[in-house]
Amino acid sequence: MDEQPAPGALPATAAGTAPDSPWPLRVLSENLKRYFERAPEAWIEGQLIEFKVIRGNAWMTLRDLDADYSLPVTAWRNVASTLEGTVEQGSRVVACVKPSFYTKTGRLSMIASAMRPVGIGDLLARVEKLRRALGAEGLTAEARKRPLPVLPHLIGLVTGRDSDAMKDVMRNAHLRWPAARFEVREVAVQGANAPREVMAAVAELDAHPEVDVIVIARGGGALEEVILPFSDEALVRAVAQASTPVVSAIGHEADRPVLDDVADVRASTPTDAAKRIVPDAAAEREAIGGARLRLASGVERLVLTEAQHLAALRSRPVLAQPERMVDERAQDLDRFRERARTSLGGRLDRENDAVGHLRARVRSLSPQKTLDRGYAVVRHGGGTGGPGPVVRDAGRVAVGERLDILVASGRLGAVAEEVHTGGIGGAEETDRKPTTDEYDQHDATDETDENGETA
Repeated sequence: MDEQPAPGALPATAAGTAPDSPWPLRVLSENLKRYFERAPEAWIEGQLIEFKVIRGNAWMTLRDLDADYSLPVTAWRNVASTLEGTVEQGSRVVACVKPSFYTKTGRLSMIASAMRPVGIGDLLARVEKLRRALGAEGLTAEARKRPLPVLPHLIGLVTGRDSDAMKDVMRNAHLRWPAARFEVREVAVQGANAPREVMAAVAELDAHPEVDVIVIARGGGALEEVILPFSDEALVRAVAQASTPVVSAIGHEADRPVLDDVADVRASTPTDAAKRIVPDAAAEREAIGGARLRLASGVERLVLTEAQHLAALRSRPVLAQPERMVDERAQDLDRFRERARTSLGGRLDRENDAVGHLRARVRSLSPQKTLDRGYAVVRHGGGTGGPGPVVRDAGRVAVGERLDILVASGRLGAVAEEVHTGGIGGAEETDRKPTTDEYDQHDATDETDENGETA
């Protein structure tokens, strides 16, 4: 249970106050003063939007460079005397301040113990530092930059309100391509709010489904007005992350903002940007006309070449007299047919002769031919029992044995009266069967066939 303060005693902390035991206002003010006076000094940067010197003291208001924040700053006479001629309203400054709480009015202010303007050299040094950092991340590399569309359907334009840059881009684009269409976003292009407004406009146009390219345009001006707003880190990172190609057209040739390095295409002026985003209709018509002439000339040359080729083909004999080829082939067919007939006839004659020779040889070897030449086949036996085996050896025939003799025409029955075991010449010979050549030689000398020719 919290301890209750004794009657007439004040709570030690703000948490101990209550409706029946409040702090007097002076106690809160004195506590706040002691609290703020314990805060250390801090260096801050901002833009002077108010600067007044009254009785030697400077009464100022500093505003943040990016956000809509402001803070009152007071410089006493000893510090304000050093600011004469160095800072003025609108200057960008850095100041060493410490909070101070005035108890009688309850006003919190910042007391400046030192203040100096931010020089152009310092600002450019910061810009170069940011440029190197983005380059190390690869955001300024050429490989990541996207090509512009040949003919954008809708052009997003981020520029100042009713600015000359907007008029230059639109006028020159329409002169080159009258059908060019624009989606314009008018924003602040200088001052503390410029980076935030440009970034919001780029995000809105990047999300537009018909916008094919975004142009950020601004005319010339003072170095700090042109370079600094378009070198804001948040802005250049938003441009690097956009999915739509971005053209930077900041009209300042001496020093380039970081936006030029991150954008996909850098144009030196808004007029140059108009020339880059749309083609020249007159040049395109001239190119189309030239292409049509070259195409027509090429077709004419092709037709002429093919006509000459056809004429050369028609002049050839095979096309001038096509029946000649048929006649030559007909003669070849007749010649081949006659050759085939002659060859087949000769082959048939040769084969017919060969068949005749084979037939004669076969007939000459037949048993009947042998019988026709006067030979006979003698067998044992005869009579009703029929002939027996052929007699090959006279020594096996007994005298008085019946024999069956087969001649060329008919059969004879005979009885062996004598048996001689010798050979054909009458001499004694061994039992030997005559060879076919012996029979042929004997027939050729002593026998002829029935036509009177020697077999």
